[in-house]
Amino acid sequence: MIAAMATLTSLGLLLGLLLSLAARIFRTPSNALHEEIMTLLPGVNCGQCGYPGCGGAADALIAGKASPALCPPGGSALARALAATLGRTLESADDGPSLLAEIDESLCIGCAHCVKHCPTDAIVGAPKQIHSVFQEACMGCGLCVEVCPTECLQLRPQTTTLATWRWPKPALEGA
Repeated sequence: MIAAMATLTSLGLLLGLLLSLAARIFRTPSNALHEEIMTLLPGVNCGQCGYPGCGGAADALIAGKASPALCPPGGSALARALAATLGRTLESADDGPSLLAEIDESLCIGCAHCVKHCPTDAIVGAPKQIHSVFQEACMGCGLCVEVCPTECLQLRPQTTTLATWRWPKPALEGA
């Protein structure tokens, strides 16, 4: 019994050592810019940018194939942050109000299709019950709107509160 335990322990230690050596020998260098862009992106992999997840979007941004304003859920704040990180100018960033999901409770049948597709779990509700959207968690991706069979979900401008109110842009002189 002791011989079997000693054999398995030594085998485990030997294989662990070989794995750690292989990890050091075959390590691939990481791209610091890619890591920085990945920390800026929302990380929900919704695909609205047209790329397969946030990793594909980061690769396209680094290669110059995509605009910094490619992420609709991130909005204009993310577009400005990406442009500053990449050292690019931002062509246009929509500074309008954020669009967030809202449920018309008179049309909701409680099918729960929207709950399954929400990447941030902003929609709560049980099957055959009326659902609700947490505005603070919604990022306006629209994935829930696409799957709603009764069209009770709509993307509407964010309700202005003390936390979400922003100064309006000043009018340009001579315009």
